[in-house]
Amino acid sequence: MDSVSLFLDVAWQALNGLTPAAVLAVLLGLISTLKKPTRPLIRSAGWRCLLNFLAGAAVLVGGWVVFGHDGMMATYAVLVGVMGTSQWLLTGGWR
Repeated sequence: MDSVSLFLDVAWQALNGLTPAAVLAVLLGLISTLKKPTRPLIRSAGWRCLLNFLAGAAVLVGGWVVFGHDGMMATYAVLVGVMGTSQWLLTGGWR
């Protein structure tokens, strides 16, 4: 296998593996702008989406490391919990 093909395979796997975090981050960002939090910690929905995506990407990469491959339901359960908690913290949900 040549290096270009290997790079494309790794890039494709990474893009497909991080898609759940990206989709959930965008959905959380859209929902938070519709809900209009009273005193959000971070006002910009774009920044909240980015921070949620980074939290979700860390969970997915951690799932790859722990389980040895992607697509484990336990990883997705932790992903939803971490991103929900992150959104709650960023929008100041405890206030």
